[in-house]
Amino acid sequence: MNHDSYLYVIIALLPLAAGLLVTQPNPYHALILRGVLGAIAAMVDALLGAADVALTEALMGTMLAIALYAVAVRSSLVMRLGIITEEDGEKSSLQPSGEQDFAQLLENLRSICRKRYMRLELVSYTNPQALQRALIEKEVHAICTQPSQPQEEQVKYHTQTRIPRLYDIMQTELSTPGATLSYVNIADLGEEKL
Repeated sequence: MNHDSYLYVIIALLPLAAGLLVTQPNPYHALILRGVLGAIAAMVDALLGAADVALTEALMGTMLAIALYAVAVRSSLVMRLGIITEEDGEKSSLQPSGEQDFAQLLENLRSICRKRYMRLELVSYTNPQALQRALIEKEVHAICTQPSQPQEEQVKYHTQTRIPRLYDIMQTELSTPGATLSYVNIADLGEEKL
């Protein structure tokens, strides 16, 4: 196999790597594929005699881009759930001592997040007004409360989310007994406050 044949094989890897990159559902695997794509591009540039372009692609297009993408992916794949905690911040008022339902709800939410390569982050608030305000002001993606006067005995926790896609996902996959879910249009809530 001569020099040109190797070059054609390496060049053929570019669209293959790019196709794999755009079809990859896991963002962390996509980061790795982006690095492979950059390395292949740098190799092609070097083989074609453009050493300066190859070096720029290796440093900027591969290393720096992956570092920035990794930070962006890590910070964007978080579901922030607002809950009410007692003043000392030690214990959630949603979880009376000995009750496992809240822990089961959290585990169910974490499982839903893991399937989408996300992580669940709990954000504590001290009263229902602060919790509702956090949802309206987009500090959190969802809130979880206990109904003050439950209409049904079985309803122990109510989760509200302001993100339609998150609502659709949780509506199909949230299977914790005693937990309900609703979508909140924060534009409507904001108008009520005015």
